[in-house]
Amino acid sequence: MEVKTEKAKEVVGEENFGIACVGLGYWGKNILRNLYELGFVKIACDINEDVINERKKQFPDIKYTKDLGDIISDKDIKAVVIATPASTHYELAKKFLLAGKDVLVEKPLALTLNEGEELIEIAEAQRRILMVGHILQYHPAVVKLKELISNGSLGKLQYIYSNRLNIGKLRVEENILWSFAPHDISVILDLVDEEPIWISCFGGAYISDGIYDVTLTYFEFKNGIRGHIFVSWLHPFKEQKLVVVGSKAMAVFDDLSKQKLFLYPHTIEWKYGKIPVAQKADYQVIPVEEAEPLKLELLHFVDCVKNQKRPKTDGYEGLRVLKFLELAEESLRRAYVEKNIVNQKRWIKEESRDYFVHKTAVIDDGVEIGK
Repeated sequence: MEVKTEKAKEVVGEENFGIACVGLGYWGKNILRNLYELGFVKIACDINEDVINERKKQFPDIKYTKDLGDIISDKDIKAVVIATPASTHYELAKKFLLAGKDVLVEKPLALTLNEGEELIEIAEAQRRILMVGHILQYHPAVVKLKELISNGSLGKLQYIYSNRLNIGKLRVEENILWSFAPHDISVILDLVDEEPIWISCFGGAYISDGIYDVTLTYFEFKNGIRGHIFVSWLHPFKEQKLVVVGSKAMAVFDDLSKQKLFLYPHTIEWKYGKIPVAQKADYQVIPVEEAEPLKLELLHFVDCVKNQKRPKTDGYEGLRVLKFLELAEESLRRAYVEKNIVNQKRWIKEESRDYFVHKTAVIDDGVEIGK
């Protein structure tokens, strides 16, 4: 195994710090790579033998297993990072917490609010660290964006929106809302530092019945800030942008751009006291630290484990994101039901009525119309 990097030594010194990586697939391989480079990973686990064999070629000198018991019984393993499908997060996190291991679980924390609450209760009872992989909170550009908001560079926040779009990995165990939106929900809740008072969501399922491929979620906060989150895995190109509109300036975090953070100091002037006119200004590139967010996230987790500190994205932060997701999901289901009811009523009227109604007309409930 590679010697710990200087940054890793700053966090744990020369201590032999053992971490297990569970799930070595689509995202787990990136976690494994970072843990390997940092010199923390001792054992890696996956149920797929082919995946294990592939990882052995890339990251030798560590133990690989298909048996979770090998991790649970190893007293040198202080913590576990879980990067398995979302449907397994609750059961695996619970198993490792009860075994006395600190846990970093990839988003979402669980698939229900009740499961998330139970994991927090177990972690507190066991005096264990529970952290959620909301990676954008550790992104240097997002950290800088929060500074711009805090120091007043954007003025009063007015509107926040994000686009997380791609034509890529389609899932059948979770919809696009639960797969893509948690990252942006986590960041927006942190930037606004409030919970929303209103959430509305709608979308469409086109590939698998009942699994939404596209969703658009609107929300509003008590302080008047509004916004939306647009997510899709049926999009012609990849886009990952977060836009924050303030009274003094606007900021754009573009994760696919080489230069990640931009400030647009546009202003609005009032002509003749009553006509608003936009005064456009050239954008400014905001310098940010060049560092891999995943590595920073993992270093934060290790620091929390070693010093038993509360993580920035702890279980409670994960629970706030779960609450947002459940309310959005409820709105999504309600919109689907209401649409069906409307369609059914319209069909009944069209079949039974013996009078003509123009398509622009509206008939109130209870109104009777003769021939």
